Amino acid sequence: MTKVYVDVTVKMTKDGLMRPVELLWEDGQKYTIDQVKKVERCASRKAGGVGIRYTCIVEGQESHLFFEVDKWFVERKSEVANI
Repeated sequence: MTKVYVDVTVKMTKDGLMRPVELLWEDGQKYTIDQVKKVERCASRKAGGVGIRYTCIVEGQESHLFFEVDKWFVERKSEVANI
């Protein structure tokens, strides 16, 4: 697996919490984040790197979105661009 850096639209709460609401895939396709199930500091064992891992539901499928210092990435499952 490899990292794919993506643009993410984030809602910032008055308490300072970041909640991703949408991501823009490298081909320009936008995906709505339906739900954030879990937020934890975690390493991406598959693609490498450490950051805050958001376990999200995107179009009915669970996906991990990582915030790594100042960038967002997802793990690419294959050469085909899928989340």
